[in-house]
This record gives sequence, structure tokens and C-alpha cells, in this order.
Amino acid sequence: MWIRTKKQGSSPAGRLTAALGLTVVALAGLTPAALADPAPANALTPAAIDRFMDDYLEETGLPGAVVAVTRGDDVVHTAGYGHSAGGRPMTGRTEVPVASLSKSMTALAVMRLVEEGKVNLDRPVRSYLPEFTMADERAARITVRQLLNQRSGMADSAFPDLTLPQAHTLKGSVARMRGARLAAEPGTRWSYHNPNYFVAARLVEVVAGEPFADYLRTRVFTPLGMAHSRSVDSTTDMPEDARGYVRAYGRVVERGHPRWFTAGGHGVVTTADDLARWLIAQNNGGVAADGRRVVSAGSVDVMHTPPKGERYAMGWSLGEANGDEEPPLQHTGQLLTRNAIQILLPERKIGIAVVSNTGMISGDDSAGIADGLRDLAEGRSPEIREPFTMTADWVLAALTLLALGLGTLGTVRAKRWALRAAGRPLWRAGARALPYAALVALFPSLPELMGLLMRREGTLDQVLYVWPALYIYCAAASLAATVVIVVRAVHTVRTVRAARAC
Repeated sequence: MWIRTKKQGSSPAGRLTAALGLTVVALAGLTPAALADPAPANALTPAAIDRFMDDYLEETGLPGAVVAVTRGDDVVHTAGYGHSAGGRPMTGRTEVPVASLSKSMTALAVMRLVEEGKVNLDRPVRSYLPEFTMADERAARITVRQLLNQRSGMADSAFPDLTLPQAHTLKGSVARMRGARLAAEPGTRWSYHNPNYFVAARLVEVVAGEPFADYLRTRVFTPLGMAHSRSVDSTTDMPEDARGYVRAYGRVVERGHPRWFTAGGHGVVTTADDLARWLIAQNNGGVAADGRRVVSAGSVDVMHTPPKGERYAMGWSLGEANGDEEPPLQHTGQLLTRNAIQILLPERKIGIAVVSNTGMISGDDSAGIADGLRDLAEGRSPEIREPFTMTADWVLAALTLLALGLGTLGTVRAKRWALRAAGRPLWRAGARALPYAALVALFPSLPELMGLLMRREGTLDQVLYVWPALYIYCAAASLAATVVIVVRAVHTVRTVRAARAC
């Protein structure tokens, strides 16, 4: 570093003054901080996190996100970046919905009741919640543990929750399952299903004798110091009504969120500052940042340990290990316009939480950000992993144009096709129409195809949120195929009539 000093002249006094000045400057620089090696660029520091996040937002166009990173019982960094759908700058105190990260918090509420001796994990749910009935006698055998581990036998395939009218209360959410059947014998199969946690939350409020949101606040959030966290009943009770963004063709489009019932399964609203407190307790065996024990280490271990042969525990799942390190624990949270993730690196005692205001699949930014922060935590230079739809959408755009082009060409040539088909057996014309018929069926069957991919049942309108470019491609391909079939049929009928008239 060059230091510019005022010229003192060539006299002995001037030279002495200059020498003393340089000595003072030099000695001032020899502080312990200056002598220490600067933190490498790939160290997990607030500055490195900020640099990575700034680069991520610039490269991907992500509107906004909040981040919480902890190590042991220390907060490494909490911050917000970008802006909300309402245009407000995001900070560490910005309220954000964390969707299914809520499940681990509901599980902790249940474990508080277990430690108080009010609930036994291996007793049937119905022994605490008689109102829990289904049109399947096997439901009487579902245990509390099976609910929390998503092994109750309930599944979207038997009760497609998000395609049905939504409840308004936890009591109503349990009551509407009375006509539902199970998809499997309790305890035999894992299936991710939000109503498992609606039932768990209703169990909490019945056993505790108070509303679930109140119990969660007084017995979980307040002891952990999470003063700005709460549970809400629906997306309409969330900040900005859960309004956020979806990605399409390299751009983000602001969208409102339909009303979903959320309590217990995906209804917690919190902040990055509070998420840091949550992560600390998870990594420290149930001890809060201020040293207060909220739940026993044994209970935390139960919540973090999947059943034998499974990867899902009580609101947590095993991730992919890096080398010889212990696999991380993690869970994602997804709304149509928001997504979130929390990760624990047990050996390093590091916790990472990210919430972004883009929706599932079309903008899974939180998972990409968390991967970059994990790179920093494990001493690697972070990579920016763009949501795959930022590339896939352009492939779908090309396929959409191709479908429309081929449809136009098929329509123009329909008369010629009909003339050729008139002299052939009818079955051959029908066989040649089958590929077009398959394309016609593609669009209305899109929810089922996406359901197979995501193991969740949804609606056509929800697909437009989840992946707009795929929706547009399927709609265009089905429309083009429909037009070709109709125009060919019209020309074929005319050709046959003309031939008979002759």
C-alpha cells in the first residue's frame, strides 16, 4: 500500500518529523488484526456470505431472500437481500413464510408434550384425538410417531389435499378426512402428506387445551427467543398473503397465492434472526442460544433419527454426505410463490436456513443458495447454481415454437392429407392420428404427470405456478394437435362426400 505524506522539507527537523510519522504509521499497522492472515475468500464469514448472495441475485435475477447461518451457539450471519413482492427491502427481521420447515417445529411441540408425560409416541392417535376418524378401519392403528415420520398410510393418492376445498381450522382439517381411505397399512410405507401434520397440530391443541398457535408460541418460540415467529392458519394470513414470484423464460413474474390451509404443516411465519435461534437449538441438543434447555437432547435425537431403512424423520431428512462427513439433516419448504430450506451439518455444528420469494420448481432458489453456503461452510469456493428452469425454459420455448409450427404446417396440408387418406383403409388413417391424439391428451393430464414427478397431487392451475414454461408448451402442443385433427377430419369428410357425389 502506498502512503502519501505531506512534504516536510530537507532540514534535519523536517527529516526527523517525516521519519517519526512513518514510524507511527508503520507501528499502527502492526496490530494483531493486521498481523493475522486475512480470512480466505471461501471462509464462512459475513462478508463472504454477502458477496455470494449479491452475486447470486445479480446472476439469477432473484427478487429477494433471507439467510441465517450459525456455528455452534453463535450466529455467523443473518441478513436479507433484494426486495419483497411489495417492494420493501428484505432484512434479517423481514417476516417470511417458511412453508414445510414448519413441520419440524410442530414435531418439537409434540415432543414437549411427550416430555411432560401427556403423549406417548407409540400410542394410537385416536387415544388422544377421538375425533380423528377415516373411512378405513386401519386408521385406528395410526400412532403419533407414524404421523410425524409420515408413515401413517395416508397419502395424496388417497386424499389429494391440495385439490380439495381447504379447511379453515385444525378441527375442520381433521373432520374433512372422515371419508378418506388409507393408501397403505400404517407403518409400512413413507409418503409425504401435509394432513399428517394437520392431525399432529390438532392433537397438540386438544391435549394441551389451548390453540395450537398459542402453544407453539409459548412452549417453543418464546423459550427459544423467537419473538417474531408465529403460526397462521392459511396463506391469506401470511405477509402479503404469501405473494411472491414464479420464473418463466429467464424472467420473474409476480403472482398472488391461492388460499391454502397451513396450520401445523406449513404455516409458520418467522424471520432470519429467529431462524438462527432455531438452528442453534437444533445443533445444540435442544439448548437455546441463551443456555436455556427447551427440550432434552434425547428428544432432539429422536426427531433427527429416521426409522431404520428410511431417510425421513420428524420434519427432517438425511441429505447427501460430503466425503466421510456425517450426512446433513435438512428439510425443504415450498409454496407456489415461496421456497425455503434448512440444513444442519452435525459434525461442524453449522446451521443454514434460506427463504426466497420464488416458487417451487420454477424457482428453487433456496436450495441453490444453501448449496453455495454449504460450500463456504466446508471450505470450498461457492458456486452459483441457477434454478434448472432458467435453462430448461428455453428448451421448452423452442419446443413450443416447433409444436406451433408443425401444427400450422399440418393444418395447411390437411386437404392434401385427406385426399391421400381417402384411398387408404380407415384404420391406417386412425393409426396416423394417434400421435396427435396423445398430444391432445397431454395438456389435461399434466397435473397427473406432475403428480408422479413430485409425489403430490395438484391442479392444472397449480402447474401454471409450478412451471409456467411447461404449462405453455403442453397447452400449445395440445392446441396444435387438436386443430390438425379437426381440420383433417373436416377435409376427409368433404373428400368422401365429393367422391360419393361423383
